[in-house]
Amino acid sequence: MSTDTTTAIEAAATIVRDYFSSPIRALLGWVTPLGEQVAAAERSGPLTRAKIDALVRPYALETLDLPGVPVYGAGFIAAIDLLADAHSHLAWWQGEDRRQLVLASQSVNKENIDYSALEWYRVPMSTGDPHVAGPYVDYLCSDEYTITIAAPAEVDGTRIGVAGLDLLVAAVERELTPRFTALGHEVTLTNGVGRVVVSTDPRCATGDSVRGSRLASLPRVACEGVALDVIVEDVVADRSRHS
Repeated sequence: MSTDTTTAIEAAATIVRDYFSSPIRALLGWVTPLGEQVAAAERSGPLTRAKIDALVRPYALETLDLPGVPVYGAGFIAAIDLLADAHSHLAWWQGEDRRQLVLASQSVNKENIDYSALEWYRVPMSTGDPHVAGPYVDYLCSDEYTITIAAPAEVDGTRIGVAGLDLLVAAVERELTPRFTALGHEVTLTNGVGRVVVSTDPRCATGDSVRGSRLASLPRVACEGVALDVIVEDVVADRSRHS
């Protein structure tokens, strides 16, 4: 591996870390005060969807306006059976019009969804740490390739759900591709299981697996704190192999 490639790997990992650390910090900034407000609300009576929505709305709208990050949706996903009047609930706002998502009006099958097995909920709830999940097609909210960032909220040591935000992969691609291209190498961003998030290589599409591909032989370098990896390939070396 050349020194130039090593430098490009470090630069690509820094780009990814800096890009995703901002939304992670934003979520961590409001899970604690939200937990305190939820605890106070529980002391005054049963915790309901209406109460959660009222508490979450200002945080969600503030997150949607996060500078420098194309946040598509934001809000809070309640722990299963946390609420008195619902088995599950997403207090969620999204889109350019900042409207609240109402799942029940879209599909009966979505009204009482059990999201406990979904990565963006399951991992932060089990680890207690923020998590970056995706890319996946988000059939709940956008029906597009999505990255969800989530952080758990707690009340007296008990996790009550996760604060989250959605980034559409198409928007992330528009922002990260020029930064990667400027490094003069092919850069592929993958999730922890080797699925492509975005890539400057036209042979790589979102959702592709790098396992069994030519990229599998290249180092996958972790981006600190965001559970994503970068694979960096020297363009000249790649061309020489295919000439």
